[in-house]
Amino acid sequence: MSHDQPFLPPLLQLIVVMSALAGAAGYLVLMIRTNRVKRLKHWPAWRLFFCLSGIVSAMLVFAGPLAEAAHHDFRLHMAGHLLLGMLAPLLIALSAPVTLVLRALPVRAAKRVTRVLRHPVAGFYRNPVTASVLNIGGLWLLYATPLFQLMHEHLWLYLLIHIHVFAAGYLFTISMIYIDPAPHPYSHLFRTIVFIIALAAHGILSKYIYAKPFPGFSADEVREGAMIMYYGGDLVDLIIIILLFHSWYRTTSPGRRPATDSIA
Repeated sequence: MSHDQPFLPPLLQLIVVMSALAGAAGYLVLMIRTNRVKRLKHWPAWRLFFCLSGIVSAMLVFAGPLAEAAHHDFRLHMAGHLLLGMLAPLLIALSAPVTLVLRALPVRAAKRVTRVLRHPVAGFYRNPVTASVLNIGGLWLLYATPLFQLMHEHLWLYLLIHIHVFAAGYLFTISMIYIDPAPHPYSHLFRTIVFIIALAAHGILSKYIYAKPFPGFSADEVREGAMIMYYGGDLVDLIIIILLFHSWYRTTSPGRRPATDSIA
């Protein structure tokens, strides 16, 4: 593994930062726009906080000191994995971006977006089983094959894998907790069963990494990185479990039938 090259070229880092700023600005503009519409419920500022926190969490993996150090330190690499694949997707999901977009769009455009969300292809990827395979299966493919080594040798592959890690993490999160509108929702029992299986597969992968040598990293670094993955992943998963069970409780309470898993 080559450690004498920058983690990402400065131009790509600048593109990442500018994209993150554009995403944050877009969310803020939509929030301000919808809050000016009197017939709509005021959009809470804490959702903006979740959005900004999620964007920053993802951006840190691509640009800045953490991104540089993670190229040399497996522990920081795994911390970046948690930020990009678990924490950032959860925070952005909690910001309810789809709901905000639907509020801000004209009625006709909002209906078109809704039709896309109801399309069978969208439903396929929102299926908890599909999302779990893409998320956890992708991690197994990354860490149990030479793909991890190749990722550090080819920039295009590094970018592709990290985009997949975020996208799969986001799909997994929204397949388990319904903050945004979820056409054809799956039962809480089904989501819980799939979540437990995915949680077990993630834990087993952490233990596999603990015992597996990675070229270019010391055994102690790899073990500590595996522990970060195991315990850090459990912490994020615990939040998802709380949200999922809270929604389940509210759904089964007499006279309460919320359409989402919102914590509001």
